Amino acid sequence: MTKAPDESPVAGELGRLIARRIALTGPISLADFTAEALAHPRLGYYRRALPVGAAGDFTTAPEVSQMFGEMVGAWVADRWLAMGRPAPVRLVELGPGRGTLMADALRATRGVPGFHAAVDLHLVEINDRLRLAQADALASFSPALAPAWHGRFEDVPAGPLLLIANEFFDALPVRQFERTPAGWAERMVGLADDGETLRLALAPGVSPFSALLPADAPVGAQAELSEPCRALAAAIGARLRRDGGWALIVDYGHDGALGSSLQAVRRHRAADLLDRPGETDLSAHVDFAALAEAAGTRSFGPVGQGAFLLALGIAERARTLKARATPQQRDALDAALARLIDSDQMGTLFRVLAVGDDGSAAPPGFPDTPLDPRTDVA
Repeated sequence: MTKAPDESPVAGELGRLIARRIALTGPISLADFTAEALAHPRLGYYRRALPVGAAGDFTTAPEVSQMFGEMVGAWVADRWLAMGRPAPVRLVELGPGRGTLMADALRATRGVPGFHAAVDLHLVEINDRLRLAQADALASFSPALAPAWHGRFEDVPAGPLLLIANEFFDALPVRQFERTPAGWAERMVGLADDGETLRLALAPGVSPFSALLPADAPVGAQAELSEPCRALAAAIGARLRRDGGWALIVDYGHDGALGSSLQAVRRHRAADLLDRPGETDLSAHVDFAALAEAAGTRSFGPVGQGAFLLALGIAERARTLKARATPQQRDALDAALARLIDSDQMGTLFRVLAVGDDGSAAPPGFPDTPLDPRTDVA
């Protein structure tokens, strides 16, 4: 029998567990399916995989070039200065990958007087193998900047906050909906008649989430909502209002646009959404407008990643590095810079949002907010 586009034969231990759950309790939302596939305590993708890098399933900006982490480090140090140099300040990264971004950021800010002495480093990571990689990447900064690890942002101690989230929100579960003549209906994951095939289908009736979706959308339109994204943004915003600080969110996304963006990637190639849960990365475009609204405090952007990095001085940093590089290294730097900032690569697909308290000046990297010269990368 030929497999339909929205069907996939059950594969793997986690696939069988999900199929058994559906058989016992009925269809589940795509958000529930994604949560199981990515974060199941034993079999979830982000619990056991090493997904980042050429040998994994995707490559993030920090893995492209040290310049990305250096620019982020300069931005974070600028925010610390703007906040009045609080000590301690909780420097937090959500989903730090292999620790590359944080290592580059800390190396680039060694020359900012008092910054490292003020930093209390916290990493939010659920993957034990990645925690080991992060510890190795940050070993040169220990013991003074030895990180503390947490499974949730809510476990980070109180205090002024500087938070980095690079390609984190895109991995949080989303619900999907389709507009029918009766209204918005949710796409669910169920079982085909054979009991051995996962399939996508619309739930009967109008979804209770319809009030959060456009009432004037045409029949056939699709939309996504992420309750975990909104909840985390709200928690970050509440923390910023209470303790002060800033958050920098970098991801690919949109501002409330309709459409279906949930995708599966395995070994840098597209895969079926329902195929081999726990072995495949699932991600969706981030609704930046929803994040800013949920945070409930002042925000800047989103702006394209290319424009953000150029405003922070990445082109000048590239020239500095090239001045002492071999011809081959100069070519590699040019290629990395293009990948990070060009509009046909990561420059406009990835976007940057800053969320902060009301007690410090506007952040650099956004219109009319230059970088503080005291935080220039060495």
